[in-house]
Amino acid sequence: MTIQELPNNPHLKGQIQLKEHVAYTVVDGEALYMDLLVPWSSRGDYNFIDAQPRPLIVFVQGSSWQRPRLGDEIPQLVQFAQHGYIVATVQHRNAAEGNQFPAFLKDVKTAIRFLRRHADNYAIDPHRVVLWGTSSGANAAMLSALTMDDPRYETDAYSDQSDKVDAVVSCFGPMDVHDTFASSVGVPGVDLLQYCLFGPDKKQWGQKKDAMSPIKNVKPGKDYPPVLMFHGDADTTVPYHEMEEMVHILDQAGADVTAYRVKGAKHERDFWSPTIYKIVMDFFDGIEHPDPDAI
Repeated sequence: MTIQELPNNPHLKGQIQLKEHVAYTVVDGEALYMDLLVPWSSRGDYNFIDAQPRPLIVFVQGSSWQRPRLGDEIPQLVQFAQHGYIVATVQHRNAAEGNQFPAFLKDVKTAIRFLRRHADNYAIDPHRVVLWGTSSGANAAMLSALTMDDPRYETDAYSDQSDKVDAVVSCFGPMDVHDTFASSVGVPGVDLLQYCLFGPDKKQWGQKKDAMSPIKNVKPGKDYPPVLMFHGDADTTVPYHEMEEMVHILDQAGADVTAYRVKGAKHERDFWSPTIYKIVMDFFDGIEHPDPDAI
């Protein structure tokens, strides 16, 4: 029997590591974290300056606007890291702990700016950044993309950086918050969640729900990034028609929007398939990125 030989891999090409619980900001004494999928460094000191800069996917897990579980989609997101992306899945403040809207939106934007500030540390190309969210995370992702560099939602953290993104993917996200909550009447915890998100004065809820609804934030003539949307037509948590209406509004505003109806799919679980991940991958790969000097 002959023992065959293989070369070693001194630069750890193709090897991905999970860098857990990276603190990206502290708000009112509370640290917020992200997990990152990044290439292994041949230096072994978490300094990736020797690695080729890669495009970045910022992922926001659905959580009913409470604190997202960072690891839920990591097993599926690994394929994007192996394909050549840096992936950051980010958490935000918990609405159920008294953090009213727009706390979660400000946090997602802060995370994007943090990653741009520290691009060299994680082998990120700061000029190729895309955003992807599911459920309430899709609400946050769409709002962030529709309000890029909006001073209403900026914090002082990394204020020299932009929160602009080159594309956004929304999976079964609330596009009309009025409709989402109206469709959930009687569901345990829904009334309490509204008080947590919008405050004790119900007279203010309508205005705040408008501000938190992506469908109310689309303005004709604005230069929005390309949008890819998916929604299951059997979703009883966030009604499917919200995606249809959002697609129409975006199209009327001149935005580049592509949408998929997932037949028979409910919220999460049976929604996901290899086909969806492939469509997202192809969408991200096809994005035309701006001139770096424009960011």
